[in-house]
Amino acid sequence: MTSTTGKSAASAAQNSRILEVLARIGYVVLGIVHVVIGAIAISVAQGAGGEADQGGAMQQVASWPFGLVLLWVIGLGLFALALWQIAEAFLVRDPDTKKKWGYRVKYVGTAIAYTAIGVTALTYALGGRSSSEQSTDALSAQLLATPGGVFLLALVGLIILGVGAAFVYRGAKRKFEKHLMLPGRESTHKGITTFGIVGYIAKGIAVAIVGVLFVVAAVTADPEAAGGLDAALKSLTELPFGVFILWLVGAGLIVYGIFCFARARYAKM
Repeated sequence: MTSTTGKSAASAAQNSRILEVLARIGYVVLGIVHVVIGAIAISVAQGAGGEADQGGAMQQVASWPFGLVLLWVIGLGLFALALWQIAEAFLVRDPDTKKKWGYRVKYVGTAIAYTAIGVTALTYALGGRSSSEQSTDALSAQLLATPGGVFLLALVGLIILGVGAAFVYRGAKRKFEKHLMLPGRESTHKGITTFGIVGYIAKGIAVAIVGVLFVVAAVTADPEAAGGLDAALKSLTELPFGVFILWLVGAGLIVYGIFCFARARYAKM
C-alpha cells in the first residue's frame, strides 16, 4: 500500500507541467552556479582572491543587481530539480530489479546535492553566510574523533573520489546523451555533446580532488587537510603547471555550466 502510494505520488510529480518547468529552471540556475564557480577559479589562477565553491558563487550572485531575487530563484529552482530527481528515483522504469536500488541511489544522491546547493542559496538570500571549509573541517574532526574515524574519513574520501571518477567516465563515454533529446541539426548536436564531454570531465576532476584531500586528511589524521571544492581547486596551484591546470578546470566548469543551459532545453523529463 505504501509502495503504491509512493509511486502514485512520484507519477503525479512527473506529470506536473509546473514542476517540469521549475525543474528546467533548476538546470538553468545550476548552470549559473557552475559558470560563477568556474570564473572564480580562473580569477584565483590569475592571482585574485575569492572562494571557488557554492558559497563563493552565492556571495558573488548576492552582489549583483537583483542578486537577492536571483538567489531565491536559484534556491527554489534547485529544490524543484531535487524533487524531480526524487520522483525519478521512485518511479522505477527499469524492470530489472537488480538495477533498481542502484538507479534509486543515483537519483537520491543527486537530489541531496541539489538540495544542499539550494539551501546555500537561500542562506545567502536570507542574509546569512555559509563556509564550506569550516563545515568540512568540523565534519573531518568529528569523524576522526570517533572509533574507526580514520577509516570512515578515508571511506568518505574514496566515495567522493568515486563520484568524481563517475563524472569523468560519463563525460568520456558520453553517457549523459541518453538523458537528452538532442536536436537533429548536426552542428547543434555536436556542440552540446562537446560541452557535455568537456564539462563532465572538468567537474569530475574537481570533485575527485576533494576526495583526495579527504583521504590525505585520514592518512595524516589532520582534519584541516580535508577541504571542500574551494580548497581542492586552490590546491592545484601547488602542483607543477598547477596555475595552468586550475585555469583549465575553471574553464571546464564554465563549459559544464553552459551544458546545463542546454540541458534545461533538451533534458528528457
